[in-house]
Amino acid sequence: MQRNRGILFSHVCCSTLLCFWIAVCRSVVLVEGSPQGIPLSVVKLWASAFGGEIKSLSAKYSGSQLLQKGARSERLRAEMPTVTMDETSKVKRSRREGGVKWHPDEHGVIGFDCRNRKWYIQAATSPKDVVILVDVSGSMKGLRLTIARQTVSSVLDTLGDDDFFNIIAYNQEIHYVEPCLNGTLVRADRANKDHFRQHLDKLFAKGIGLLGDALTEAFTILSNFNQTGHGSTCSQAIMLVTDGATKMYDSVFEKFNWPDRKVRIFPYLIGRESAFADNLKWMACANKGYFSQISTLADVQENVMRYLHVMSRPKVIDHEHDTVWTEAYVDSALSQAYRLKDKRAPSMMTTVAMPVFSTKNETRNQGILLGVAGTDIPLQELMKIIPKHMLGIHGYAFAVTNNGYILTHPDLRPMYQQGKKRRKPNYSSVDLSEVEWEDKDDILRNAMVNRRTGTFSMEVKRTVDKGKRVLKMHNDYYYTDIKGTPFSVGVALSRGHGKYFFRGNVSVEAGLHDLEQPDVALADEWTYCNTDEHLEHRPLTQIQAIRLFLTGRQHHLKCDRELIQEVLFDAVITAPLEAYWTGLALNKSENSDKGVEIAYLGTRTGLSRTNLFVVPELLSNQDFLTAEDKEGVFNADHFPLWYKRAAEQVPGTFVYSVPFSSASENKSVVLASTAIQLLDDRKSPIVAAVGIQMKLEYFQRKFWTACRQCTALDGRCSISCESGDINCYLIDNNGFILVTEEISQTGLFFGEVEGAVMNKLLQMGSFKRITLYDYQAHCRDYAGSSDCARTLLNPFSVVKWILTEVIIFLLEFNFYSWWNVGLSVKAQRPQGKIKMVPCDTEYPAFVSERTIKETTGNIDCEGCFRSFVIQQIPSSNLFMVVVENKCDCSSAPPVTIDPIEIMYILDSIKTLKFQKDRKKPESCHPFHPEENAMECGSATGLSSTLTAALFPLLTSLISR
Repeated sequence: MQRNRGILFSHVCCSTLLCFWIAVCRSVVLVEGSPQGIPLSVVKLWASAFGGEIKSLSAKYSGSQLLQKGARSERLRAEMPTVTMDETSKVKRSRREGGVKWHPDEHGVIGFDCRNRKWYIQAATSPKDVVILVDVSGSMKGLRLTIARQTVSSVLDTLGDDDFFNIIAYNQEIHYVEPCLNGTLVRADRANKDHFRQHLDKLFAKGIGLLGDALTEAFTILSNFNQTGHGSTCSQAIMLVTDGATKMYDSVFEKFNWPDRKVRIFPYLIGRESAFADNLKWMACANKGYFSQISTLADVQENVMRYLHVMSRPKVIDHEHDTVWTEAYVDSALSQAYRLKDKRAPSMMTTVAMPVFSTKNETRNQGILLGVAGTDIPLQELMKIIPKHMLGIHGYAFAVTNNGYILTHPDLRPMYQQGKKRRKPNYSSVDLSEVEWEDKDDILRNAMVNRRTGTFSMEVKRTVDKGKRVLKMHNDYYYTDIKGTPFSVGVALSRGHGKYFFRGNVSVEAGLHDLEQPDVALADEWTYCNTDEHLEHRPLTQIQAIRLFLTGRQHHLKCDRELIQEVLFDAVITAPLEAYWTGLALNKSENSDKGVEIAYLGTRTGLSRTNLFVVPELLSNQDFLTAEDKEGVFNADHFPLWYKRAAEQVPGTFVYSVPFSSASENKSVVLASTAIQLLDDRKSPIVAAVGIQMKLEYFQRKFWTACRQCTALDGRCSISCESGDINCYLIDNNGFILVTEEISQTGLFFGEVEGAVMNKLLQMGSFKRITLYDYQAHCRDYAGSSDCARTLLNPFSVVKWILTEVIIFLLEFNFYSWWNVGLSVKAQRPQGKIKMVPCDTEYPAFVSERTIKETTGNIDCEGCFRSFVIQQIPSSNLFMVVVENKCDCSSAPPVTIDPIEIMYILDSIKTLKFQKDRKKPESCHPFHPEENAMECGSATGLSSTLTAALFPLLTSLISR
């Protein structure tokens, strides 16, 4: 018994000792891996030393304190701006240009045909619903099918955003070219037309053609779709592309189209043979259409265009000069016609046009359209009307069409970069909901589409700096319609900016004196004076025009007197900076190593001042503050990026960043800017922003010097950034690296370098992840890989998709090349060709939590604990991050900012099938009782026998 007790006591002792030993070991591990391994006091010392040094440097060379004192010493009054919707809804008169003769190319071909332009088509015809029938029977093989495809493609070219369509291929069966869109019509925007064109190449000819079934299907679609109230609810047409018809199918027409004949029939006979031409022409004449025969590919364009003149007859007979406006577009022929001032990139524009027709009484019932007259209006000219100085730092104006497509918006990106700038395929049909995507219920969009006047408010996430940074704000929207156009205009004002501005009075002499200094420039795209209206004013700069206006030498010169008064005041109040900067530049003891290169200033009136501390050839970033740097200068639709970011900082602090650019040399500079406010209050109006550009190497040297400071009396620091035990980083409030020992990591996102630390910072709340969406993105894709027939809409689609994939696999390995697939489209796999296609993406942005000034923590890297410290740099948007380097955390996944494509599985054709609200054009001319329907085609005449047999019937129909 005692022995057992001894054993038990021994076990208890051993267990106690074991538990004690485990506890001791655990406590040692915790101490070793705790934040105490990196003394917080040392990191604070480094951060404080660097913060004080860099703020003193930035304030000194930017002149922020001098400007702050000068602004507060002036007697200013606060006023609320009044932006009236009448001002924003005015359409500026466009400059008239002379006519242009279009010259053929080296092959003698004139590639430009104005009849293919949307402005011509919209002005010549009313909105229309169209069903295109394509014969794919066995007789259409070879060249005929090629001509048929081109004919359909040319018809699609003539359809605009107010039109709706579908394409049906027929033989012994009915095959919708897009199988997912049976029995409906879709809007004829660029994206939808391109989608259908991809399927045209997959058509093949086989079997016999049952035209009667195809016509029945087409009439049924048009009737049902019209009853829903969707579509154009105006003109209707069936385009028939075939190599012949054995019958006239009068029973079908009698059932669906007679006697009203609301649906016009346009037959296109493919091939040289005319055996069935009489039947096809009879169809056209009996249904107010037009017959054409197309023998070669060269005949396609001219013959397709003839139907436009037939569709225009009712409008011409009514003598309606309907004025139409197109959506925004980039004219590829612009370089031949004329060049705008901005030669750096193509310019977005809209066209206003109206039809021109014969007014002779003897030809009235023929409705002869002579052509279309119009003028192009660059959208940058329209934007000049907007009083940008009254919208505040983040305010902007935008406009949409009756279809909800963006006419102009600062977030519209019509171009993408791939070697050189290229137009996006769907740039002209970007919906307002795709840029103002926080409006989930389309409240703002639908109100503007329906041409209402009102206001709307919502929280928004506005991206800047090439989409890599985000600003959270609350926007108030004001919107109304633009009279005489299908457009609506809106203004967005960010709360906290633009509500108040300050105004002061100065003499004209003092203002002009300071405005005409060499370091002063005005916003290039703002309108202080209208120099376009009169020929003699066009060579003038804005500053020259202001002088002429104020001195009364040009009575015809129209200027914004209020804006000029404010810009003169800004010139006077900022004038001391010129002398101040000049003194710094002349002082040899200052800036001896030329670390600071530029000082700059901008005011809310678009006035800017710059001072170079080095010769232009030695600037590290040659593009900054030039027209090449779109985000860095005042534009028609935004303030400079450095101005906007400074406005969101705490008053009296600087915001630092490394510019994002495709040019690697631009990473060799650091920009610092701060806002000038009259009061140390975030609600105080911002009157200006100042900043400097310094060399990155100079900035980094200041950082490493501060990190050598130490509190130890013997001079031996417990840690050092120069040792291999720790890694030291300097990051900004969005997580991008400014300073690191690895120069190649400059400008990278911190999470890509230290994924484990960034994840921990997100968990602790030091940084927040904000999810953003880009509905104008472009993704890499294999050409032709998109096929709606493969979407998982129902079990039959799943089976069809699996079978198609199996067939593709067999075809690729050439095992079953003899297989004849009985589908309306061939299964095809791209041959490895990559192309950029429109897509929707989701991507993250990161923002630091302002209330957290410092954080310590540790990371478990597979049993090894790694500590870190993050400390805010005083008076800045920067953070110092010190991380222990003793553990291998490479297995931790990085935190990236890469976009992820949004894959729509069950809704992959949402853009085709789902139609958002739209405002139908007010003008509609589908038919006219006086129209002469006997003008229905002249390529081939009706045979005398057939004419005699059918003339009574045709006469009775036409007389109805």
